[in-house]
Amino acid sequence: MPRAIWTGSISFGLVNVPVKLYTAAHQEDLSFHQLEEGTGARVKYKRVSEKTGREVPWEKIVKGYELGKGRYVVITPEELAGYKPSATKAIEIEDFVDLIDIDPIYYGSTYYVAPAGDGEGARKAYKLLLEAMEKQQKVGIARFVLRTKQYLAAVRPYDGVLALSTMLFEDEIVPRSDISEMKNMRATVTDREVKMASQIIDSLSTDWKPSRYKDTYRTSVLELIKKKAKGEELVVDEAEAPAEKVVDLMAALEASLDAAKKGTKKKAPAKKPARAKTAKKKAA
Repeated sequence: MPRAIWTGSISFGLVNVPVKLYTAAHQEDLSFHQLEEGTGARVKYKRVSEKTGREVPWEKIVKGYELGKGRYVVITPEELAGYKPSATKAIEIEDFVDLIDIDPIYYGSTYYVAPAGDGEGARKAYKLLLEAMEKQQKVGIARFVLRTKQYLAAVRPYDGVLALSTMLFEDEIVPRSDISEMKNMRATVTDREVKMASQIIDSLSTDWKPSRYKDTYRTSVLELIKKKAKGEELVVDEAEAPAEKVVDLMAALEASLDAAKKGTKKKAPAKKPARAKTAKKKAA
């Protein structure tokens, strides 16, 4: 049963809605430990002084902010404490905006927002905010403190409930001008090329269904792990050489469009990943 990670209230105007936050997603990552080959012993890391080479105990470690190469300012926990955002237990909506106006680059983690408590008053205030936002098709932009960090957040209707997505502040977004390859985007394409590319997009367009997309890599690796855990001998095939890049843009467009018309999706050439196969064991 999920546990609430935060309890407080959403405020808009003079209205307060008691709520709780629950994690709405979790990443299914594969986690590996580092082992010593031959012994299978776990490899552990020590905190070693760059100057002396000796291990440093936790009580001797302090926080330092780097001003330049080799130049640090040491900040104590007591000094930081005076600047920590106060945990007000309030999600204060400052503005309402249109969802379409928020670029996805600003979104971080998402949480379900549930009414706090079983009282009718809490449920009514929650329902009021939810239905009003659904009717207006608006998203509430708010600030709140989770643990010790202040977040910008978007509160929005989602599948019949409220959801909150943490957001990045504007100065946390990397300007595209910092990417050297994006500084000069000048290129010329013909109307025919644009038309063909549009036709390919149309042929591949469909309704969004999350169930269509699976993490095939994780599934394959877990199957590999299961086989090795059972003691099966595995032989890894050599990866095929990557296909040559298509240099003729028009030829690539025509081939892609032809494949789309036939009902097959033409994918860009990619390096084939290594495939594991079970080798038959010889009888003893």
